[in-house]
Amino acid sequence: MKFKAFKNFGFSGEIKLVMLLPFFVLFMACSNDDDSFARVTVNGDVLFEDVSDFNGDIDASFVGNSGSVTRSFIWNNNLSTADYNADITATSAGSFQMIVEDSQGAVVLDRTIQGGSEPDSIDGVTSSGSSGIWTVTIILIDFNGDGSFSLSEGN
Repeated sequence: MKFKAFKNFGFSGEIKLVMLLPFFVLFMACSNDDDSFARVTVNGDVLFEDVSDFNGDIDASFVGNSGSVTRSFIWNNNLSTADYNADITATSAGSFQMIVEDSQGAVVLDRTIQGGSEPDSIDGVTSSGSSGIWTVTIILIDFNGDGSFSLSEGN
């Protein structure tokens, strides 16, 4: 069997399909289903980088396939505390961490949930801080599963 199209690339004579077989096997074996990933979505927006800002209640979700990611966003909190909750469904080890800083950069919340163990949820009220623009950082490490978290202005 001759492949005339390959003559344009400097190939002459016959190219046997056997020579191309390793390429096809490698190409077919590389499947995106096996790639690790982690993604955070806040109020319907997937966070691709740390540039988003939000007002009002935060309703967020995250998912991972043994992936790791750190995402931060800013949130306008007119009060000095925030109500929070988070829960995960993780099939193996890995972790979800939520760090919240007030408008002065003081950490008012730093909580972690470990995958594959109890408790698989957290909730409560942050420490008191300065109202204004708060920073929320979500860290997923080797996370395999899904979950959600929410924030709202405290009392």
